[in-house]
Parts: sequence; C-alpha cells; structure tokens
Amino acid sequence: MALLDTDRLSLREFTSSDVDNLYALHGDPGVMRFINGGKATPREVIENELLPRILRNRDRWAAIERASGEFVGWFSLKAVPGEPSERELGYRLHTKAWGKGYATEGSRALIRYGFTELGLTRVVANTMTVNTASRRVMEKCGLTYLRTFHLPWPDQIEGTEQGDVEYALTRADWLDQRIET
Repeated sequence: MALLDTDRLSLREFTSSDVDNLYALHGDPGVMRFINGGKATPREVIENELLPRILRNRDRWAAIERASGEFVGWFSLKAVPGEPSERELGYRLHTKAWGKGYATEGSRALIRYGFTELGLTRVVANTMTVNTASRRVMEKCGLTYLRTFHLPWPDQIEGTEQGDVEYALTRADWLDQRIET
C-alpha cells in the first residue's frame, strides 16, 4: 500500500523483499558518489544493517515509478534528535531516474505530507556543497540555504573540503509559497 502517490511515483513502505532493490541502488557508483566516493555497499550490509534499520525506523519509503512499476530509489523524512516537530528530508534515486524531476516530485509530496499529516513545523535537508543537483532539488522544493558547515568524513572524497550545506523550510513559508506536487 502506498503512503503517497504523485503523478508519476508511488511511495510505499519498504519490505524484507527489497534487498535486491537496495543492493542495486547502493551499488551504483553515480548514486554513491556524494555518499562515499562511489563505492558499492556490500550485500551483507544491505541485508543485515540497512534494510533492518529502514524496517525498524519506518522513515524511508521505496519510490516506485507508476508507469513501469520499477523501483527508482527512496525518499525519507528522518526524525531530528531533540526536535519533535522537525524532520530531515532525504532522497536517493538510481542514475537512470535522474533528470526526470522525480527527486523534486517525491520531495514535494513528502514535504506536504510532513506539514499537513505529521504536523511538522520545519523540514531540513543537507548535502555536500559540491552536489549542485541535490541543492537544486532542495531549492525547487522551496527550501532555502541556511549555512555551510564542515563535518569530519571517515573517508575523504572529492569535494569534502568544501563542506556541506544545510537548507530548511518552515511550515509558514511553505504555506506562503503554496508549492504543490
């Protein structure tokens, strides 16, 4: 059962049968470029760590292309520690789904869901400074740049020296913008 349907996507809960979907997604060097420098996530990590965490936390949803029924990635609204009415928006899509507006479409739907169904007052999102495509999605969804910050990365990848950026959108600003999916 879908949590949300947009014009072209269905966002549904993950199930234990999504191991292959996650393994393919997290094995795509383009997808993992700004996560770990493009390294594939081992299947054992998907099976024993990632998918169990997703199933336990229920804060990520599988994105299914409605026309084909294909898994194209995932979207998330993760809890922000100490901020019960705030969530962090996230998304990860197969490279074959890039450039089609899916990231913006799914993100707008989750933002709307967060503000109207979950009663959130703020949505935040972070990415590497050099990840211009992800930054553009955030801006198209109405989030505004707040700051650049530097975190210690376990593995240095190209662009980490420029830091990360934080974007945010309040419910009041969202209502003023009236962004629809």
